[in-house]
Amino acid sequence: MSDALIHRVSSVSRVLAYIMVGSVFLYLINNYLVFWQDLAGPYQLFSHLGWFGEAGAGALADEQVFPGWVLVFIYLLLLTTMAVYALRRSSVSLRDESKRFEVLAAYLVRTAFWAVLLIGFVDMLISFLRVERMLEAWVGQELVVELGRPSYRGTFVHYPLLFAAFIVAFLAKKISFSWLALLVVLAEFTIVITRFVFSYEQAFMGDLVRFWYAALFLFASAYTLVHEGHVRVDVLYAGFSRAHKAWSNIVGSILLGIPLCWVILMHGMGGRGNSINGPMLSFEISQSGYGMYVKYLMAAFLVVFALTMLIQFVSYLLKNIAELTDPTEPEADEDHEHHAGNSNIAAMKEQST
Repeated sequence: MSDALIHRVSSVSRVLAYIMVGSVFLYLINNYLVFWQDLAGPYQLFSHLGWFGEAGAGALADEQVFPGWVLVFIYLLLLTTMAVYALRRSSVSLRDESKRFEVLAAYLVRTAFWAVLLIGFVDMLISFLRVERMLEAWVGQELVVELGRPSYRGTFVHYPLLFAAFIVAFLAKKISFSWLALLVVLAEFTIVITRFVFSYEQAFMGDLVRFWYAALFLFASAYTLVHEGHVRVDVLYAGFSRAHKAWSNIVGSILLGIPLCWVILMHGMGGRGNSINGPMLSFEISQSGYGMYVKYLMAAFLVVFALTMLIQFVSYLLKNIAELTDPTEPEADEDHEHHAGNSNIAAMKEQST
């Protein structure tokens, strides 16, 4: 492969990677502006203009059209900026770009980890005090009534804790999902002890186990992809050469991995009543009496899963393209030099004897 072709492939791959990651963040921002703030996004605007057929009941008011065009312009400007930024990073290797996206995915996973940890403990404590009639002594009757409303607890308890999770995740660089697995086991063990020893069990106890277990399963997926921990049908893959493995990973990421993440996001967030937007907009809770008020957040777990997996697939894609355009592995070179150094030392000892 000529140097000019390698440079062209690297540039195109880098630009598409940044546009892909930028697009998914813009999609989430647009979803918030459209369904939470009632603004007109690109789809609503173009439908109103009849580009997707007749406007019908989805026609926009006159005062919504101009803000819609402003959003379209901002989105196009941001995507263009990201493409230009990617081109200006032509001196950075694709492997380094891959690691950069890995760092971003890791930060989002850490944020989600701390969020479910903090929200789980705090919401469980509120539910425990509420079911045992002790919450009023701490916060007063008026706040007890407010904390019984899902929208209030979500807005004034869960959201601040989520914001705190972003800060903690930035400061705490290393976490292990074994801790979350341990917490799931301890929470389930507590249910067993209180049920069979003390004949005590409340709905919030089971809610906490499901909340943490769902987080463990979905949030660890991107981490597992980084470390090649997902089960693959490697009857053929194990015998592939290094280049064939890279091609297999590239094709799999483009045709299966990245599209799957987009399907999850677009199916779950395509409308106000879809499987992700619906529970989140209504602050949906379980119907188990005095349980935890976190069911709507479990729908948001799918967003975290799709977002982090998409970023990680983009990272994986760049890494495998680098395998084809620059097959020299730095770690392999270091190992070779290390073994060569040992051989030289051994040869010098033999000569001295």
